[in-house]
Amino acid sequence: MKSILTFLILYFLVSSCTNGTNKIIITSPETLFNNDWEFIKDVDEKLVFGNQNIEWEKVSLPHTANIEPLVIKGKQWMGTCYYRKQFSIPANLIDKHIALKFDGAMQVADVYLNGNKIMTHFGGYLPFYVPLNKHIIKNQVNTIVVKLNNEDNPEVPPGKPIDELDFNIFSGIYRNVWLIVKDKLHISDPIGADRVAGGGIFVTFKNVTYTNAVVSVKSDINNYYNKNVEAIVQVTLKDKAGRTIKSEKSPNTKILGETNQVIELSLEINKPQLWSPHNPYLYTLIVDLIREGEIIETISEKIGVRTFKFTTQGFELNGQPFYLRGTNRHQEYPYIGYALSDNANYRDAYKIKEAGFNFVRLSHYPHSKSFMNACDELGLLVMDAIPGWQFYGNSVFQQNVINDIRKMVRRDRNHACVILWEASLNESGMPVEFMQKAHNTVHEEYPTGDVYTCGWIDKVYDVFIPARQHAKPPLYWSNYKKKPVLIAEYGDWEYYAQNAGFNQTAFKDLSPEERNSRQLRGFGQKRLAQQALNYQESHNCNLKGAHTGDANWLMYDYNRGYAPDIEASGIMDIFRLPKFAYYFYKSQAKQGDSSNPDLYKPFVEIANYYNDPSFLDVKVYSNCNEVELFVNGKSLGKKRPDNDINSTHLASPPFTFTLPGFVPGEISAKGYIDGKTVATSTRKTPGNPSSVIIWVDESNRKLQKGVYDIAFLYAAVTDNNGTIIPDASNTIAFKIAGDAELIGSNPIDAEAGIATILLKIGKKGGTLNVLATSHNLKQGKLKIRVK
Repeated sequence: MKSILTFLILYFLVSSCTNGTNKIIITSPETLFNNDWEFIKDVDEKLVFGNQNIEWEKVSLPHTANIEPLVIKGKQWMGTCYYRKQFSIPANLIDKHIALKFDGAMQVADVYLNGNKIMTHFGGYLPFYVPLNKHIIKNQVNTIVVKLNNEDNPEVPPGKPIDELDFNIFSGIYRNVWLIVKDKLHISDPIGADRVAGGGIFVTFKNVTYTNAVVSVKSDINNYYNKNVEAIVQVTLKDKAGRTIKSEKSPNTKILGETNQVIELSLEINKPQLWSPHNPYLYTLIVDLIREGEIIETISEKIGVRTFKFTTQGFELNGQPFYLRGTNRHQEYPYIGYALSDNANYRDAYKIKEAGFNFVRLSHYPHSKSFMNACDELGLLVMDAIPGWQFYGNSVFQQNVINDIRKMVRRDRNHACVILWEASLNESGMPVEFMQKAHNTVHEEYPTGDVYTCGWIDKVYDVFIPARQHAKPPLYWSNYKKKPVLIAEYGDWEYYAQNAGFNQTAFKDLSPEERNSRQLRGFGQKRLAQQALNYQESHNCNLKGAHTGDANWLMYDYNRGYAPDIEASGIMDIFRLPKFAYYFYKSQAKQGDSSNPDLYKPFVEIANYYNDPSFLDVKVYSNCNEVELFVNGKSLGKKRPDNDINSTHLASPPFTFTLPGFVPGEISAKGYIDGKTVATSTRKTPGNPSSVIIWVDESNRKLQKGVYDIAFLYAAVTDNNGTIIPDASNTIAFKIAGDAELIGSNPIDAEAGIATILLKIGKKGGTLNVLATSHNLKQGKLKIRVK
């Protein structure tokens, strides 16, 4: 039989003040509600809700309330802004369950419908659910207004004033909004359901081996009818090819009027494909809600079957020892703050995987659902974290923290990638009673299966996650048996503190600038090489202890509220351009570490621009067995990986060469495996600037129209041979023709030879023509086709 959802494939009328009527086709219980919003900020509230004629800006989501400068030297924009959207509900939908779900809005949200406030939500990093039925007027235009305030608020996590905070919270409705249209009998939403461990679909696993596994599926059903209703739940598991592996159906179950009920089914599967970073295999789980023989709702989720365990001996995944080689990530983009498209979040995850990591800590708040989905798909294990940094507030703040923990677990509990719940306020003093409550809340919301909490204080939580600067040298942990340990941050602070970490002797003669791991790409190759060595020294030292893993600080440069400069510890800069340290980490991944053979194929990368006679050290990062270096065609010989104090425990130590002198030309490296050449790399001495070249970063996800996709657009200064000039700072201007816009400083000075701007794709797609020009240089041209 056809489902009621088929009947709901209708035109849902959405009208705006100025655009007339647009049509949105509803094809599922949740439909994106991102288009045709209006926005205004810094205006008297009386004008917003009055009849005065004020000028609203037409926007679509995700959206930031303010385009920030590249380097936020003072406070980011903070204040009150408003979003408005008008829509009509056809009469035949009035008896359905209708709601909106906001994935993220910063940070106190008052929601009004037709002038009446219907909800206030506290918190900028997690979803909130807004039922609309009691307030909608049928067959008339309804107006929803969202008032947002992102000013300092000590009762809303992270709570710390922005000018004392180590990151920025930014602004706007910066994640997706969803329109929910369901039958009054429906599968509830885990965010909208105020029930411990309740709401939506909850998937856990039992008895997982490579020969057998049991998938348990709890379906939380709401009955908003004022009468009893009978229903059946059917659960179907499909493989990647879409073939049905197993299907189970519940008995016809009576659900009392105006109540909810959980129906649990188990699927036993033979020879399951177990999810891991090496094999991120995702099944499709389909849950059908059936009433009177008819499917009235279908929910589909991607799930990964796996089991894991933390012990004082290490971490095990699917019964095998597994070292968590990780990084930290802030979700910020330049200019737009947190307002990333779903594709942009995927590209960030892809770069983390491409850099050789298998684990990422979400710093210091829950990241978007699209980033979590990408981690599932790509095979990145995740430490999920509540908002917090060096702040512990009053009782209202504490209760909001507990609410955040509940929402975080309910939102992310079905993700294959999540292995740790950081229910701890990062680097914050917390009483034991609060930590116990936070820890217990995770276990209440996730009462069965593999679940581990973690915290930076060595009490209460299941796993201890110190930063190197807060803890003992890694060898201390060899005899530490109290609980599992994962180094959550390393490589930055101990060098920034200018004490060279735990290796005083090796770095005693360095200047403060050299010791510092906070290095912009524009600081030059010597300092980038030192940053890479700092990370190498720290990671190698961590591997000596009995750890479950480590996570460097960090993947991408970012702005921070308390400082007037960009925090430059990233192994890629804020524009996602790699530094030398990126290639060090990439070399630590082996072939077979991913199901995607293109990610970790053999490579060599030379960490020297070959343009400075005073810099004759050549570090080559590679995952090959041997490397041979050539200077202007003459071989310096083959070398095996380094075997020095900073390389003793690495999977693939670098290869170090010293040039006999400097003669302009080129250096090239060949990588060998079992005596065969498998990779090459060349650095040419750059000549005089002559041209500009352009490229766009798609990172395994093509630019997409209609979703306001965001990507980085790069323009580089090159010589006649196409070599990027690493010390060029030419001013470059970007122009674009087509359905897209440029966001950012324009023109902008190149940093280390490359200028970057954001490219935002419009609704229609088609051909984009990009020009990049600089004084006296041949202009760069790029044609982009967007589908």
